[in-house]
Amino acid sequence: MKILELRIMRGPNYWSIKHPKIIVLKLDLEGLQDVLTNEVPQFPERLEKLFPGMYEHRSSKGTPGGFFKLVREGTTFSKVVQHIALELQTLAGMDSGYGRRYAGPAPGVDYVLFSYQQERAGEYAAHAAVRIAELMARGKKPSIVQDIVKLHQIREDEYFGPSTEAIVKEAVNRGIPYINNHRSGLIQLGYGIHQKHIQAAMTSRTSFFAVENAGNKNATKLILEDAGIPVPQGSIVLDADEMEEAIEQLGYPVVVKPLDSNQGKGATINIHTWKEALRALTEAQRYSKKVMVEQFITGDDYRLLVINGKFTAAARRTPAMVTGNGISTIQQLVKEVNKDPRRGIGHEKALTHIKIDRHSRSILKERGLTLQSVLPAGEVLYLKSTANLSTGGTATDVTDLVHPYNVLMAERIAGIIGLDVCGIDVMTTDIAIPLPETRGAVIEVNAAPGLRMHISPTEGLPRNVAEPIINMLFPHGHPTRIPIVAITGTNGKTTTTRLVAHLLKFKGYQVGYTTTDGIYIQDKKIIKGDTTGSYSSEFVLKDPTVNYAVLECARGGMLRTGLAFRQCDIGIVTNVSADHLGLGDINTVEEMAEVKAVVPRTVCQNGYAVLNADDDLVYEMATALSCKVAFFSLDEDNPRILQHISKGGLAAVLENGYISIFKNTYKIRVDRVADIPLTFGGRARFNIQNVLAATLAGYISHFEIAEIRTALRTFIPSAETTPGRMNLFKLPRYEVLIDYAHNIASMEAIADFVDNVQATYKIGIIAGVGDRLESDTIEIGRIAAETFDEIIIRQDKDLRGRSGEEINGLLKQGIMSVKPDMKVTEINVESRALAHAMEYAPEGSFIALFSEDIPESVKMVESFRIIEHRRISSLEKDSF
Repeated sequence: MKILELRIMRGPNYWSIKHPKIIVLKLDLEGLQDVLTNEVPQFPERLEKLFPGMYEHRSSKGTPGGFFKLVREGTTFSKVVQHIALELQTLAGMDSGYGRRYAGPAPGVDYVLFSYQQERAGEYAAHAAVRIAELMARGKKPSIVQDIVKLHQIREDEYFGPSTEAIVKEAVNRGIPYINNHRSGLIQLGYGIHQKHIQAAMTSRTSFFAVENAGNKNATKLILEDAGIPVPQGSIVLDADEMEEAIEQLGYPVVVKPLDSNQGKGATINIHTWKEALRALTEAQRYSKKVMVEQFITGDDYRLLVINGKFTAAARRTPAMVTGNGISTIQQLVKEVNKDPRRGIGHEKALTHIKIDRHSRSILKERGLTLQSVLPAGEVLYLKSTANLSTGGTATDVTDLVHPYNVLMAERIAGIIGLDVCGIDVMTTDIAIPLPETRGAVIEVNAAPGLRMHISPTEGLPRNVAEPIINMLFPHGHPTRIPIVAITGTNGKTTTTRLVAHLLKFKGYQVGYTTTDGIYIQDKKIIKGDTTGSYSSEFVLKDPTVNYAVLECARGGMLRTGLAFRQCDIGIVTNVSADHLGLGDINTVEEMAEVKAVVPRTVCQNGYAVLNADDDLVYEMATALSCKVAFFSLDEDNPRILQHISKGGLAAVLENGYISIFKNTYKIRVDRVADIPLTFGGRARFNIQNVLAATLAGYISHFEIAEIRTALRTFIPSAETTPGRMNLFKLPRYEVLIDYAHNIASMEAIADFVDNVQATYKIGIIAGVGDRLESDTIEIGRIAAETFDEIIIRQDKDLRGRSGEEINGLLKQGIMSVKPDMKVTEINVESRALAHAMEYAPEGSFIALFSEDIPESVKMVESFRIIEHRRISSLEKDSF
């Protein structure tokens, strides 16, 4: 088997709306094309033995063991790849339960889909699953140990920590969107101007000043001491001599820890000898040159959590430990403890495996023990000197036991240090008694406290400590999203996007929008290029100045990675026609419509899908939607419109020369078409469709009719406002139209406009695209021949898989089928083709350039305009 293509979907996509995070494999089964699983000797039995956990895979049977039953009955090996990929991730602590298999575009080629939690893990699982399935099909016995180890490693490297995961889950439960900024390590909650950020339990509200104070253990101690908070006595040392002086003053036992570290790294407690102290100094200075030496406070280790100034939870923490039974060695006891299903690698489960490291061996050596020693029954051996869960410790919830004095103390500490999320480490014999009475002390204050001990304590009641963090960042009723208008279709996307953005800007919104020529933030182009994919949409949603997003969503992005958002408020589909067929295995117009339908299917329940009722495929999209629907049409008598409004629906139509809104039995006239510049006096019918869609978007967004009318009238089409879309230039001797039209539908639309142009002679500068169907290229030649009196054929810089001679031959075939004697000139370079047309065009001509390089062509026309005006001025002076 061979992977022909691997796509990582990150949002709603052609394959799935409900499961946005999926891997899509295009898999060539090669020699296993006609082989079923029940035809390979012992394959079902070997698969069950290697992956017993697959018993939980229900598959199409719908019951536990369903997939194994399917394998025994006989299924394809692409189906096996799907289930192995899912199970590998599950074994590595990343439950992934969704998968599908579809027949591909050719015999022996299948599509395999499966969900993932981490992209790299999903990608690795795909390759591993293919390798394992193929080995098993050959009768070999693969090992999956290294694959699980690798997936564990990927999970630990890239997965949210338990604190981050808890906060993100709570945000999702509240309907708050999030964006994982992998490069910065920050998680964005909310969109646009409403965004907040977290990094573990640190938030964008956390004061840098407070973090600095909490990070300096000595400064923290001095601040707390001045506020009357019990703290251990101690001092900062740089070397052994200074440590010796400190211990003489404090007396044993002592604690030695780095001045700047977290999670108990480099800390050693309950030190009783100088030898232990020297070893502790060496360990601490691995993390910080400056080291704290403090008196050891007797008692248990407690963590008090304060969020937004309120005491929220408390846990008693116990270091990693084993209890002797008089029979087992220490190593055996550790192994037994690690069998607890709640323990896992790193942060994958509620508890972490106990790992025997250098520190643990040092503890054993001090007690005269080895891993082979047998502890007496009932004897407890602590294997770590700190009680962190990340080193195998356990936690017991004691929230309800904390004395009111200690609650107030914790809240005072959070306020004194200035932390919005504050973890306070306390040593005391009993947290239910005021700290001064037990001679306990506050050991440390943490600016990014771990939440796992409260969310998943080993014993006691789990506490949802993520909820108050989310409530602090986003009080109930506070907005978290910005409205999103998503626009797709074959033609008209960019113009509609720009027009909708103009409407919103006119209303006073700070708009971010994406188009085929760049990303715009408040009308300033920030990124240049074709920006209609998920990265560009995410760019807008991440901008802190934007309060409304208008996102052009093209076919390519939805097929490559899916959409960047899970929901939008308005989804517009302009039309669907034959363009880009054959690319990405989308071979029919019906399949292309399924791709475009992704946008309206993501509209929220109270939002609107705005659909073209004149387009059969777009109209049919309404049947599968759960949101509201508004239609637009160039025909006020369209039966679909009449039926829709008879049921109380909303529509916009071209009615008696007006843009009008139909609502129930009412007709609301917005403006005369001829007065809307974008329609070029009503001649550009395709732009009337764009105006209708944008009008509905404005009306749905609660704009006044007068506001919509004024915005439509002030949107002046030009090379600046709509680059490459009906850019019309009037020169003294002729007119020039520059447009990006590059498919049959857009060519037909421009041809309809040109037919209504009054000109003595019409010249078309056309080109074909190499990755289109031959019939499409021929058809473009035919349309051009019917529209123009003369044709110049240019060539794109990227011929996309065909030779220039072949493309030009197809265009000429279409031209000659209409006008065999037509004048056709081949000038490959676009600028030269345009220059030739403007140089030799007769007076009163109309030149239409279907351009690849819009900016350069516009510059050339402007240059010719200046030259023409100078020539005329010169002639006028001479005649004077």
